[in-house]
Amino acid sequence: MPELPEVETIATGVHRQLRGDTILSVWFSRYREPFKTPPDEMAAALCNRRIRQVRRVGKHIVFDLEPTPQASASFRPRIQWTVHLGMSGRLLIATPRSPEMRHTHAVLHLGSGRELRFVDPRRFGRLSLEPGDFQGPGTEPLAVSLADFTALFRGRKLSIKAALLNQSLLHGVGNIYADESLFRAGIRPTRPAGRLTRAELGRLRTALRAVLRAAIRAGGSSVSDYVDAEGSKGFFQVQHRVYGCKGKPCRVCGMPIRRIVLAGRGTHFCPRCQE
Repeated sequence: MPELPEVETIATGVHRQLRGDTILSVWFSRYREPFKTPPDEMAAALCNRRIRQVRRVGKHIVFDLEPTPQASASFRPRIQWTVHLGMSGRLLIATPRSPEMRHTHAVLHLGSGRELRFVDPRRFGRLSLEPGDFQGPGTEPLAVSLADFTALFRGRKLSIKAALLNQSLLHGVGNIYADESLFRAGIRPTRPAGRLTRAELGRLRTALRAVLRAAIRAGGSSVSDYVDAEGSKGFFQVQHRVYGCKGKPCRVCGMPIRRIVLAGRGTHFCPRCQE
């Protein structure tokens, strides 16, 4: 599943290319799973809208849209269209002549002559209209203060790995970056979140922010089918120290990296470096 760095990379790329473009018409597939808002309602709201901004909120890509001069006077001044990529979703910018991939569920035809396509083989992604300022389910990890970060985990009995994956606490963090951050902070993923000291949580916050920023600079991690809006892969996977490294020697101490299942997710850690 695309996590914060991958979603940030896609949102930034789409914004860079499509800011100011106009949505002329919309096509949606017949499958109902990707649509939190009915397709007919979305199509009516999206047409004759200008893309003012594309940004990330948690794991969501948010399109801030405004009406064009040709739009009906009854149009709301601004709306938001949100895209959640789910497990396998992609947003791709293409030309009308580009072959359409299988499992394409939405095509936005733009005034520039290009198309924005939503492709999702597993259909776990979601498209929806938002009536107000979409904030996401949890706290933004790149902006959270130390005091607020510490308060998120106070008294919680679940493991720190499970807490990091809880989107109502920190939105955007997923399996890859939870494992990588815990390794860099020297914290074993099985430890109860509420028992970590303030110093340990401070290390974890620092490690988490550093890992996320490094991954954004590298364009995310392409460990399965992730690509950005231009179809390019990310490169942060070459910097992974534990994720996907089961049995390989730890880069710090040489101990083989272990993999366990925790909170229903494969979890990687060093038995010696993480206490």
